[in-house]
Amino acid sequence: MASVSRTLERIKEDLEPFLPEESIVAAAHEAGHTWRERILGPVQTVHHFILQVLFCNTAMTHLRHVGDPAVQAPAYCRARKRLPRELLEKLLTRSSQAMQPVNPPSEPLWCGHRTYAVDGSSAIAPDTPDGQKEFGQPTACKEGCGFPVPKLLGLFDAFSGLVLSMLCFPLYTHEQSKVWMLHPLLKAGDLLLGDRGFCSFVHLAMLFSRGVYGLFRMHQKQIVDFRPHRKHRRKYSKGKKSKGAKEKRLPRSQFVRRLGKHDQVVRWFKDAISRPKWMSDEQYAALPDSLLVRELRFVLPRKGQRTLCITIATTLLDPLLYPKEKIAELYGVRWQAETHFAELKTTLKMRKLKSKTAEGVKKELTVYALVYNLVHAVMLRAAQRQGVAPERISFIDTLRCLLGAEPGAALPDLLVNPHRPDRHEPRVVKDREDTYTKMTHPRSELRKSLKKQAKPH
Repeated sequence: MASVSRTLERIKEDLEPFLPEESIVAAAHEAGHTWRERILGPVQTVHHFILQVLFCNTAMTHLRHVGDPAVQAPAYCRARKRLPRELLEKLLTRSSQAMQPVNPPSEPLWCGHRTYAVDGSSAIAPDTPDGQKEFGQPTACKEGCGFPVPKLLGLFDAFSGLVLSMLCFPLYTHEQSKVWMLHPLLKAGDLLLGDRGFCSFVHLAMLFSRGVYGLFRMHQKQIVDFRPHRKHRRKYSKGKKSKGAKEKRLPRSQFVRRLGKHDQVVRWFKDAISRPKWMSDEQYAALPDSLLVRELRFVLPRKGQRTLCITIATTLLDPLLYPKEKIAELYGVRWQAETHFAELKTTLKMRKLKSKTAEGVKKELTVYALVYNLVHAVMLRAAQRQGVAPERISFIDTLRCLLGAEPGAALPDLLVNPHRPDRHEPRVVKDREDTYTKMTHPRSELRKSLKKQAKPH
């Protein structure tokens, strides 16, 4: 395997087309960052930060082996703290935009639309007062027994897997209350995919006002009825409530026209008595009073599993431009976002972060997204050369290639994962290495109990 110093040179070589040194310096100036000329300036610090995460978030003391001059852990730690988070976020946005042309030309768009997927996840941060205050911990954990859990919200290119943005919030934050922060990254004509947590009149109306299409799985509380000209609940206004339990069982959408079996266009209405708490009265009033939405349903027969019935809400209304079969196929692509988070959290070890401050955690997550894009850029080049879809290229084999390749060496053929659409495996592990008892009381109380046990009777 190549030495770490040669690995750093290889990383700089792979980053140069997407993240040149001039771009890092320009982003530092735009973020208002000032620095003295030293060994660990912003360019060198960013490169070492990427190297650290690429080695699965290795210890800072590992980086002293990089080369001449050696980088000591305390100096690197201080250099990381000096980097503004805004600088790293600018680098993520610009590098992901620069990597977009790498996308294989066979599938650059879906029906003429750039397509993105949004999804939420979480990580674990070190148990520090700053982390507990910023992110909070699960309520099931006793005080002193749990870890801060940052809530993550990622925006991915649906076909290339590149990360456009990675946001971080307190644990008990609903994704829909923060997804609007990703909307400025979308352009008119783009398409956003998401699960049922992002499906609401408010979110679709916000996207519609930007000229962006939405496609989400219907929320389980939403009543959907495909009978033509069926009744619907009346449009509410302030001070008026629903009359009778029978009317509450009716769908709130008004039937407009039928497009096919389990495929219809309906009108969704804004409810004046249920404004989201995260919106102001002025923002809510700016939304349209109603919105045309296409509702469709399809079934997924799964070998060895119960047939899955999925209902979709989308603003793609034309059945000729967007057939039901193509929409069903596209929604399957949304599941790739789950794979992206699994590769980040399991393969790159993002599940347990190391920064002891809330600001450091957010920086660390941004660099994880930068590293993920670097690996995916290599995967996209390999997929184009080997004639397969990008998701078929092995992520971990690409990571090993980056860590082991010599500077200037040609990219070898990477492992291609087999296509296994009907694979069905139980979610269990055979390894039993984790045998420690879990903490159920604060460490200070456990120490006292140990001292009592040690006292002679």
